[in-house]
Amino acid sequence: MFSWLEKNPFFFAVFVFIFIAYAGVVEILPDFADRARPVEGKKPYTVLQLAGRQVYINESCNACHSQLIRPFKSETDRYGMYSISGEYAYDRPFLWGSKRTGPDLWRVGNYRSTDWHENHMKDPTSVVPGSIMPAYKHMFNKNADIETAYAEAFTIKKVFNVPYDAENMPKLGSWDEAKALAKEEAAAIVGQMKDQDVKDAFERGEIREIVALIAYLNSLK
Repeated sequence: MFSWLEKNPFFFAVFVFIFIAYAGVVEILPDFADRARPVEGKKPYTVLQLAGRQVYINESCNACHSQLIRPFKSETDRYGMYSISGEYAYDRPFLWGSKRTGPDLWRVGNYRSTDWHENHMKDPTSVVPGSIMPAYKHMFNKNADIETAYAEAFTIKKVFNVPYDAENMPKLGSWDEAKALAKEEAAAIVGQMKDQDVKDAFERGEIREIVALIAYLNSLK
């Protein structure tokens, strides 16, 4: 058989391709699937964090900030542990990015505080002299879309079997329950902020976009 294949280059090439493809399927796919599973301790985003993530996307933050730490010493020294595929199990869509006008934000929750984010979004140069990032003062006046965030969480729970309401996982429940949980989470953030308009709005039952965005950024660890 092998001598016949050696005399027929086309069939020999087909045989080699099939052999390599089969070996790849057997060796690569199981490992790939295993690495794509959520890492231990990884949890889905809460409804408030999802609302903040949508603000992050709407404002095109991902156009200037990546969320992917590569396994190079220069990156791990600056940003922390390199990224692992299982950490992105609940990200839809991925926000890896390839451009860094600003620093990578994948583990920003480990080294930036609520107070820092508040000042940075209101006046970037107050905390980063020479920053070219524009101010996002409108986030302090506009309400976060909690209802759409709940709809997104409910959808991915049903369609992708994301483990909301499972043991040790974020609670979702009904819309009223989710809204109450979002306000509870927001209260902790608002309590650490200085902006009086944001505080007054929260007292009226409103959650500003800046609060949701900070919740999202604080979750990136």
